Amino acid sequence: MQATRLTLICHAVTPLQKRGFFPDDESVAMDWQRAALSLAGRYKKPRRLLCGPQARTRQTAGLFGRDAVVEDALRDADFGRWKGQDVGRLPSDQLQEWLTTSASAPHAGESVDQVCARVAQWMQSLETQPGHIVAITHPFVIRAAMLYVMQFPLSMFYLIDVEPLSATELRFNGVWRLRLETHA
Repeated sequence: MQATRLTLICHAVTPLQKRGFFPDDESVAMDWQRAALSLAGRYKKPRRLLCGPQARTRQTAGLFGRDAVVEDALRDADFGRWKGQDVGRLPSDQLQEWLTTSASAPHAGESVDQVCARVAQWMQSLETQPGHIVAITHPFVIRAAMLYVMQFPLSMFYLIDVEPLSATELRFNGVWRLRLETHA
């Protein structure tokens, strides 16, 4: 049986990220059209290129190829009323509740529990899809995938930092594994 290789790549930085705001459906903070296909040779073909539906993931996917397929499971968390808002201007009690209680959604969007459940269901669907999948997505989705693979409790969610354009390599061959690669 051939293994499933999943490379999760975080989208490029956005203007809202740079300013400490919750994301909205904004573009990346780079000339992505000029940079298109600049990373196309990074992953050998055959590979499937997937991305979330937001502009920032579609644009970042364009760095890796023209054949990206939008996968709804890779969408960012729904931040409800907090979309596009300055994190520092939110009611501190609501923000603290959201950061400490994974079932909480004071913004009337998706809770961390809901994001993790969505991503876990998607990861399970990949277990019968051998080959290499390169998926351009969001920090929340990558964190949820890491929790699923490493079987960490939800309390670890905010202890994982995901940098723009970082790659997380996961493999499934009967069990999911995190794979750390060297580029030396």
